[in-house]
Amino acid sequence: MRAIFGIFPLLFVPVIIYNLMAFGFGGGPDGTLSMTENIARPLMTVGMVAPGAAWAISSGDLLIIFSMVFFFVEILKSTSTGASTIANHAVSMMVFILCLIEFLLLKNFSTSVFFILTFMCLLDVLAGVVVTIISARRDFTVGDGGVGAGMGR
Repeated sequence: MRAIFGIFPLLFVPVIIYNLMAFGFGGGPDGTLSMTENIARPLMTVGMVAPGAAWAISSGDLLIIFSMVFFFVEILKSTSTGASTIANHAVSMMVFILCLIEFLLLKNFSTSVFFILTFMCLLDVLAGVVVTIISARRDFTVGDGGVGAGMGR
């Protein structure tokens, strides 16, 4: 079970949620709204301390906040080394490619919310690869007793 958790990119969960919203509820409850208008519609309003100020929270805002939590966990997961880490990078790359294709080709996915989600997937791939390369380089240098570190001088 832990190996599956290590391979599964958590950012796929918000991508699935957005897909459900885009394909299932893209036009809003009455079918007249575009996806951009639908995810920008306030779900709730929170009164602020300033007189007359209110904070409107939309489903797009909630999805981005939810995605940022998963992105944080993905960054933490990328610091580990092991066989499942490489598989996680590969699956994360596939999720990013899927997001990029949907963003470019499908009408309901050409929103700022989905672009931010796609950008998070790209950063997940890049951070995972960079962290893995840096940790592998450090392990190589430490594992050789520092022999590799002095060869460039």
